[in-house]
Amino acid sequence: MPESKAELTDCVALITGASSGIGAATARLLARRGCSVAINYSKSKEAAERVAAECEALGARAFLTPGDVSDDAACRRIVDETVAHFGHLNFLVNNAGTTKFVAHKDLGGLSAEDFQRIYAVNTIGPFQMIRAAEPYLRATRGAVVNVSSTAAITAMGSSLAYVASKAALNGMTLGLARVLGPEVRINSVCPGFVEGEWLKQGMGEAGYQAAQETWNTLAPLRRTNQPEDIAASIVFFLTSAPNITGETLLIDSGMRLAQYRLK
Repeated sequence: MPESKAELTDCVALITGASSGIGAATARLLARRGCSVAINYSKSKEAAERVAAECEALGARAFLTPGDVSDDAACRRIVDETVAHFGHLNFLVNNAGTTKFVAHKDLGGLSAEDFQRIYAVNTIGPFQMIRAAEPYLRATRGAVVNVSSTAAITAMGSSLAYVASKAALNGMTLGLARVLGPEVRINSVCPGFVEGEWLKQGMGEAGYQAAQETWNTLAPLRRTNQPEDIAASIVFFLTSAPNITGETLLIDSGMRLAQYRLK
């Protein structure tokens, strides 16, 4: 496994949902260290092409592979195309995600179909990607990072369905850590508020600004996350944590401590 400061020129990473946000930031950070990157996207081809161009400008090889991770056949194709293009696979980052913004008290705002779609992408999708990638990752003694959320820990987030899907993802990470070892490590990162268009569109401008102000006021570190902050932790788990597996890392500027603040 590469050391923390080693070049990654012989490594290949596959990142789902990499056309923007955390996924794009992770692709760029890995590319900066020479890692080849397979950029998965489901809808935003032009955005994915821009990310690929940025990675190539950093001196890395980039490959676009479209597909919806909720579709098992698509997951197998995404992995197989990546390995066919680059020859092997070292890292998998399960970043693709979805939600529906519904107030938690509005139980009627979520249907069974909403739960099924959110689980299909946020929980089943990562499982399908890992299952497809398993033999290749074992061959390289690789690593997986699942992008979860503080919603899984605090039960606060865009909807109860989202909370449940990310909590399930964390539990699955623990179970997979037992069965993927000793060849493959798997961990999850749980970001809090991440600045960007995804949250802004879902929450609306006023809600987004209010939430951002709350984090900047109450969190001990007085700041929200940038996508690059999460990418740094993802790359740490991939490249610099040889004895860590089954870990769930909160990246929240200490916001979970706010309820214990002294008055």
